[in-house]
Amino acid sequence: MNILGFESSCDETGVAIVNTEKGLLAHALHSQIDMHQAYGGVVPELASRDHIRRVLPLCYDVLKNAGLAVSDIDAVAFTAGPGLSGALLVTASVAQAFAWSHDLPTIPIHHLEGHLLSPMLAPEVPEFPFVALLVSGGHTQLMRVDGVGQYELLGETLDDAAGEAFDKSAKLLGLPYPGGPHLASLAEGGEADRFQLPRPLKHSQDLDFSFSGLKTAVLTTLRKLEAQGAVSEQDRADLAAATQAAIIDVLGYKAIKAMKQSGLKRLVVAGGVGANRQLRDFLDRETQRLGAKVYFPPLALCTDNGAMIAHAAAERIKAGLVDLSARNYSHRIRTRWDLAEL
Repeated sequence: MNILGFESSCDETGVAIVNTEKGLLAHALHSQIDMHQAYGGVVPELASRDHIRRVLPLCYDVLKNAGLAVSDIDAVAFTAGPGLSGALLVTASVAQAFAWSHDLPTIPIHHLEGHLLSPMLAPEVPEFPFVALLVSGGHTQLMRVDGVGQYELLGETLDDAAGEAFDKSAKLLGLPYPGGPHLASLAEGGEADRFQLPRPLKHSQDLDFSFSGLKTAVLTTLRKLEAQGAVSEQDRADLAAATQAAIIDVLGYKAIKAMKQSGLKRLVVAGGVGANRQLRDFLDRETQRLGAKVYFPPLALCTDNGAMIAHAAAERIKAGLVDLSARNYSHRIRTRWDLAEL
Protein backbone atom coordinates (compact mmCIF):
# COMPACT_ATOMS: atom_id res chain seq x y z
CA MET A 1 0.00 0.00 0.00
CA ASN A 2 1.10 3.53 -0.78
CA ILE A 3 0.44 6.03 2.02
CA LEU A 4 0.46 9.77 1.28
CA GLY A 5 1.39 11.72 4.40
CA PHE A 6 1.04 15.42 5.28
CA GLU A 7 2.67 17.38 8.12
CA SER A 8 2.18 21.06 9.04
CA SER A 9 2.02 21.24 12.83
CA CYS A 10 4.33 24.24 13.16
CA ASP A 11 6.82 25.82 10.75
CA GLU A 12 7.63 23.03 8.29
CA THR A 13 5.42 21.81 5.47
CA GLY A 14 6.13 18.17 4.70
CA VAL A 15 4.65 15.67 2.26
CA ALA A 16 5.81 12.09 1.69
CA ILE A 17 4.83 8.72 0.29
CA VAL A 18 5.62 5.52 2.18
CA ASN A 19 4.94 2.03 0.90
CA THR A 20 4.04 -0.50 3.59
CA GLU A 21 6.51 -3.01 2.10
CA LYS A 22 9.21 -0.89 0.42
CA GLY A 23 9.40 1.98 2.92
CA LEU A 24 9.94 5.63 2.04
CA LEU A 25 9.47 6.29 -1.69
CA ALA A 26 9.76 10.09 -1.74
CA HIS A 27 9.44 13.10 0.51
CA ALA A 28 9.59 16.89 0.20
CA LEU A 29 9.96 19.50 2.91
CA HIS A 30 9.75 23.27 3.06
CA SER A 31 11.09 25.10 6.12
CA GLN A 32 9.81 28.54 7.11
CA ILE A 33 12.97 29.50 9.01
CA ASP A 34 13.84 32.41 6.72
CA MET A 35 10.34 33.85 7.00
CA HIS A 36 10.19 33.73 10.81
CA GLN A 37 13.76 34.91 11.50
CA ALA A 38 12.76 38.58 11.36
CA TYR A 39 10.37 37.98 14.30
CA GLY A 40 12.66 35.82 16.44
CA GLY A 41 10.13 32.97 16.50
CA VAL A 42 7.17 31.37 14.77
CA VAL A 43 4.27 33.69 13.89
CA PRO A 44 1.24 31.33 13.74
CA GLU A 45 -0.77 33.30 11.17
CA LEU A 46 2.19 33.60 8.81
CA ALA A 47 2.95 29.91 9.27
CA SER A 48 -0.60 28.91 8.32
CA ARG A 49 -0.64 31.07 5.21
CA ASP A 50 2.68 29.70 4.04
CA HIS A 51 1.49 26.11 4.54
CA ILE A 52 -1.45 26.90 2.23
CA ARG A 53 0.94 28.09 -0.48
CA ARG A 54 3.33 25.17 -0.19
CA VAL A 55 1.35 22.01 0.45
CA LEU A 56 -0.07 21.24 -3.01
CA PRO A 57 3.14 21.97 -4.97
CA LEU A 58 5.00 19.71 -2.54
CA CYS A 59 2.36 17.03 -3.03
CA TYR A 60 2.82 17.14 -6.82
CA ASP A 61 6.61 17.00 -6.39
CA VAL A 62 6.39 13.93 -4.19
CA LEU A 63 4.10 12.07 -6.59
CA LYS A 64 6.43 12.89 -9.47
CA ASN A 65 9.58 11.87 -7.58
CA ALA A 66 7.97 8.60 -6.50
CA GLY A 67 6.90 7.90 -10.07
CA LEU A 68 3.29 7.49 -8.99
CA ALA A 69 -0.07 8.80 -10.11
CA VAL A 70 -2.85 9.91 -7.78
CA SER A 71 -4.63 6.63 -8.56
CA ASP A 72 -1.69 4.75 -7.00
CA ILE A 73 -2.36 6.19 -3.54
CA ASP A 74 -4.20 3.82 -1.18
CA ALA A 75 -4.60 5.94 1.98
CA VAL A 76 -3.95 9.47 3.22
CA ALA A 77 -2.36 10.31 6.58
CA PHE A 78 -2.00 13.68 8.24
CA THR A 79 -0.87 15.23 11.51
CA ALA A 80 -3.97 15.75 13.63
CA GLY A 81 -2.07 17.20 16.61
CA PRO A 82 -0.56 18.44 18.76
CA GLY A 83 0.55 21.73 17.23
CA LEU A 84 -0.58 25.19 16.16
CA SER A 85 -4.30 25.15 15.38
CA GLY A 86 -4.15 27.13 12.14
CA ALA A 87 -1.16 25.20 10.86
CA LEU A 88 -2.77 21.84 11.65
CA LEU A 89 -5.97 22.85 9.91
CA VAL A 90 -4.18 23.39 6.59
CA THR A 91 -3.00 19.88 5.86
CA ALA A 92 -5.86 18.27 7.81
CA SER A 93 -8.22 19.99 5.37
CA VAL A 94 -6.13 19.23 2.29
CA ALA A 95 -5.57 15.60 3.27
CA GLN A 96 -9.23 14.90 3.99
CA ALA A 97 -10.38 16.69 0.86
CA PHE A 98 -7.88 14.69 -1.20
CA ALA A 99 -9.06 11.44 0.39
CA TRP A 100 -12.74 12.30 -0.05
CA SER A 101 -12.31 13.16 -3.73
CA HIS A 102 -10.64 9.80 -4.39
CA ASP A 103 -12.67 7.64 -1.95
CA LEU A 104 -9.62 6.83 0.19
CA PRO A 105 -9.34 6.12 3.92
CA THR A 106 -7.87 8.83 6.15
CA ILE A 107 -5.47 8.20 9.02
CA PRO A 108 -5.02 10.96 11.64
CA ILE A 109 -1.57 10.71 13.22
CA HIS A 110 -0.21 11.99 16.52
CA HIS A 111 2.77 14.23 15.78
CA LEU A 112 4.88 12.69 18.55
CA GLU A 113 4.12 9.16 17.38
CA GLY A 114 5.55 10.22 14.04
CA HIS A 115 8.76 11.32 15.75
CA LEU A 116 8.77 8.25 17.99
CA LEU A 117 8.74 5.82 15.06
CA SER A 118 10.97 7.88 12.73
CA PRO A 119 14.20 5.99 13.67
CA MET A 120 12.63 3.02 11.90
CA LEU A 121 13.26 4.91 8.65
CA ALA A 122 17.01 4.53 9.22
CA PRO A 123 18.95 1.60 7.73
CA GLU A 124 19.23 -0.07 11.15
CA VAL A 125 15.78 -0.50 12.68
CA PRO A 126 15.27 -0.88 16.47
CA GLU A 127 13.19 -3.77 17.73
CA PHE A 128 10.46 -3.42 20.35
CA PRO A 129 10.50 -2.84 23.27
CA PHE A 130 12.69 0.22 23.79
CA VAL A 131 13.04 3.44 25.76
CA ALA A 132 12.40 6.56 23.69
CA LEU A 133 13.68 10.06 24.35
CA LEU A 134 11.45 12.53 22.51
CA VAL A 135 13.29 15.83 22.52
CA SER A 136 12.32 18.86 20.47
CA GLY A 137 11.43 22.53 20.69
CA GLY A 138 8.05 21.80 22.23
CA HIS A 139 8.42 18.40 23.88
CA THR A 140 10.82 16.55 26.15
CA GLN A 141 9.57 13.14 27.26
CA LEU A 142 10.84 9.68 28.12
CA MET A 143 8.59 6.85 26.98
CA ARG A 144 8.58 3.09 27.22
CA VAL A 145 7.53 1.68 23.84
CA ASP A 146 6.35 -1.93 23.72
CA GLY A 147 4.91 -1.75 20.21
CA VAL A 148 3.06 0.52 17.82
CA GLY A 149 0.39 2.28 19.87
CA GLN A 150 1.75 0.89 23.15
CA TYR A 151 3.32 3.85 24.93
CA GLU A 152 3.95 4.47 28.63
CA LEU A 153 5.07 7.89 29.83
CA LEU A 154 8.11 7.58 32.13
CA GLY A 155 8.93 11.25 32.57
CA GLU A 156 8.53 14.67 30.97
CA THR A 157 9.51 18.28 31.36
CA LEU A 158 7.70 20.27 34.01
CA ASP A 159 8.26 23.58 32.19
CA ASP A 160 10.46 24.38 29.18
CA ALA A 161 11.38 21.67 26.70
CA ALA A 162 15.06 21.08 25.94
CA GLY A 163 14.65 22.68 22.52
CA GLU A 164 13.16 25.77 24.17
CA ALA A 165 16.14 25.93 26.52
CA PHE A 166 18.45 25.87 23.52
CA ASP A 167 16.45 28.50 21.62
CA LYS A 168 15.85 30.87 24.55
CA SER A 169 19.47 30.71 25.69
CA ALA A 170 20.59 31.36 22.11
CA LYS A 171 18.35 34.42 21.95
CA LEU A 172 19.94 35.76 25.15
CA LEU A 173 23.32 35.35 23.45
CA GLY A 174 22.12 37.38 20.46
CA LEU A 175 21.92 34.41 18.08
CA PRO A 176 19.34 34.27 15.26
CA TYR A 177 16.26 32.04 15.12
CA PRO A 178 16.16 29.07 15.33
CA GLY A 179 18.69 29.34 18.12
CA GLY A 180 19.51 25.69 18.86
CA PRO A 181 21.74 24.95 15.84
CA HIS A 182 23.41 28.37 16.12
CA LEU A 183 24.16 27.81 19.81
CA ALA A 184 25.62 24.38 19.05
CA SER A 185 27.81 25.94 16.34
CA LEU A 186 29.01 28.72 18.66
CA ALA A 187 29.69 26.18 21.41
CA GLU A 188 32.25 24.38 19.24
CA GLY A 189 34.75 27.16 19.98
CA GLY A 190 33.95 27.38 23.70
CA GLU A 191 35.15 25.89 26.98
CA ALA A 192 32.19 24.29 28.74
CA ASP A 193 33.97 24.12 32.12
CA ARG A 194 34.39 27.89 32.47
CA PHE A 195 30.85 28.49 33.75
CA GLN A 196 29.13 26.23 36.28
CA LEU A 197 25.49 26.10 35.21
CA PRO A 198 22.83 24.10 37.10
CA ARG A 199 21.54 20.67 36.07
CA PRO A 200 17.88 20.96 37.22
CA LEU A 201 16.30 17.71 38.49
CA LYS A 202 19.29 15.66 37.35
CA HIS A 203 19.40 13.75 40.62
CA SER A 204 15.67 13.70 41.39
CA GLN A 205 14.10 10.35 42.15
CA ASP A 206 11.86 10.52 39.08
CA LEU A 207 12.52 10.82 35.33
CA ASP A 208 11.12 14.33 34.91
CA PHE A 209 12.98 17.31 33.49
CA SER A 210 13.08 21.06 34.13
CA PHE A 211 14.92 23.60 32.00
CA SER A 212 13.45 26.99 32.90
CA GLY A 213 15.97 27.48 35.72
CA LEU A 214 18.83 26.85 33.34
CA LYS A 215 17.65 29.66 31.08
CA THR A 216 17.57 31.99 34.12
CA ALA A 217 21.11 30.94 35.06
CA VAL A 218 22.31 31.77 31.55
CA LEU A 219 20.72 35.22 31.83
CA THR A 220 22.29 35.82 35.27
CA THR A 221 25.73 34.77 34.03
CA LEU A 222 25.44 36.98 30.99
CA ARG A 223 24.49 39.99 33.10
CA LYS A 224 27.50 39.42 35.35
CA LEU A 225 29.75 39.40 32.30
CA GLU A 226 28.13 42.60 31.00
CA ALA A 227 28.70 44.28 34.37
CA GLN A 228 32.40 43.54 34.04
CA GLY A 229 32.63 45.18 30.62
CA ALA A 230 32.07 44.23 27.01
CA VAL A 231 31.14 40.58 26.45
CA SER A 232 33.70 39.04 24.09
CA GLU A 233 33.07 36.45 21.43
CA GLN A 234 35.00 33.96 23.57
CA ASP A 235 32.72 34.75 26.53
CA ARG A 236 29.69 33.97 24.37
CA ALA A 237 31.25 30.77 23.03
CA ASP A 238 32.14 29.57 26.54
CA LEU A 239 28.63 30.28 27.83
CA ALA A 240 27.10 28.55 24.80
CA ALA A 241 29.29 25.50 25.43
CA ALA A 242 28.33 25.45 29.13
CA THR A 243 24.63 25.72 28.25
CA GLN A 244 24.79 22.90 25.74
CA ALA A 245 26.76 20.71 28.16
CA ALA A 246 24.17 21.25 30.92
CA ILE A 247 21.24 20.32 28.67
CA ILE A 248 22.94 17.25 27.25
CA ASP A 249 24.12 16.12 30.69
CA VAL A 250 20.56 16.10 32.03
CA LEU A 251 19.03 14.51 28.93
CA GLY A 252 21.68 11.82 28.76
CA TYR A 253 21.66 11.04 32.49
CA LYS A 254 17.88 10.64 32.61
CA ALA A 255 17.76 8.56 29.43
CA ILE A 256 20.37 6.13 30.77
CA LYS A 257 18.57 6.06 34.12
CA ALA A 258 15.34 5.11 32.33
CA MET A 259 17.12 2.25 30.59
CA LYS A 260 18.56 0.96 33.85
CA GLN A 261 15.20 1.14 35.62
CA SER A 262 13.34 -0.57 32.78
CA GLY A 263 16.05 -3.14 32.07
CA LEU A 264 15.80 -2.38 28.35
CA LYS A 265 18.89 -2.31 26.15
CA ARG A 266 17.60 -0.18 23.28
CA LEU A 267 17.23 3.60 23.30
CA VAL A 268 15.53 5.58 20.53
CA VAL A 269 16.11 9.33 20.26
CA ALA A 270 13.76 11.42 18.11
CA GLY A 271 12.88 15.07 17.57
CA GLY A 272 14.82 18.08 16.37
CA VAL A 273 17.32 18.10 19.26
CA GLY A 274 18.20 14.54 18.24
CA ALA A 275 20.28 16.08 15.47
CA ASN A 276 22.65 17.64 18.02
CA ARG A 277 26.08 16.08 17.48
CA GLN A 278 27.15 16.37 21.12
CA LEU A 279 23.99 14.61 22.29
CA ARG A 280 24.54 11.82 19.76
CA ASP A 281 28.15 11.36 20.84
CA PHE A 282 27.19 11.37 24.54
CA LEU A 283 24.47 8.74 24.13
CA ASP A 284 26.59 6.59 21.80
CA ARG A 285 29.31 6.50 24.45
CA GLU A 286 27.04 5.94 27.46
CA THR A 287 24.88 3.23 25.87
CA GLN A 288 28.04 1.33 24.86
CA ARG A 289 29.18 1.42 28.49
CA LEU A 290 25.81 -0.03 29.44
CA GLY A 291 26.07 -2.78 26.84
CA ALA A 292 23.12 -1.22 25.04
CA LYS A 293 22.48 0.55 21.73
CA VAL A 294 21.02 3.91 20.72
CA TYR A 295 19.09 4.58 17.51
CA PHE A 296 18.54 7.90 15.76
CA PRO A 297 16.45 8.89 12.74
CA PRO A 298 18.36 10.04 9.65
CA LEU A 299 19.56 13.63 10.17
CA ALA A 300 17.25 14.88 7.41
CA LEU A 301 14.25 13.43 9.27
CA CYS A 302 14.97 14.77 12.77
CA THR A 303 12.89 17.91 12.23
CA ASP A 304 9.16 17.78 11.44
CA ASN A 305 8.51 16.06 8.11
CA GLY A 306 5.87 14.21 6.13
CA ALA A 307 7.88 10.98 5.99
CA MET A 308 7.43 10.30 9.70
CA ILE A 309 3.66 10.83 9.40
CA ALA A 310 3.26 8.52 6.42
CA HIS A 311 5.53 5.98 8.10
CA ALA A 312 3.57 6.07 11.36
CA ALA A 313 0.39 5.45 9.38
CA ALA A 314 2.01 2.50 7.61
CA GLU A 315 3.11 1.02 10.95
CA ARG A 316 -0.38 1.43 12.39
CA ILE A 317 -1.84 -0.32 9.35
CA LYS A 318 0.59 -3.24 9.72
CA ALA A 319 -0.25 -3.45 13.43
CA GLY A 320 -3.96 -3.75 12.63
CA LEU A 321 -4.83 -0.46 14.29
CA VAL A 322 -6.50 1.14 11.25
CA ASP A 323 -9.88 0.34 9.75
CA LEU A 324 -9.20 0.84 6.04
CA SER A 325 -12.85 0.24 5.16
CA ALA A 326 -13.95 3.35 7.06
CA ARG A 327 -14.46 6.67 5.28
CA ASN A 328 -14.31 9.50 7.81
CA TYR A 329 -13.55 12.97 6.45
CA SER A 330 -14.33 15.01 9.56
CA HIS A 331 -11.46 14.18 11.89
CA ARG A 332 -10.83 17.05 14.28
CA ILE A 333 -7.43 18.49 15.06
CA ARG A 334 -6.10 18.59 18.62
CA THR A 335 -3.68 21.32 19.63
CA ARG A 336 -3.01 19.39 22.84
CA TRP A 337 -2.94 15.62 22.79
CA ASP A 338 -1.40 13.25 25.31
CA LEU A 339 0.54 10.52 23.50
CA ALA A 340 -0.39 8.03 26.21
CA GLU A 341 -4.01 8.32 25.04
CA LEU A 342 -3.10 6.26 21.97
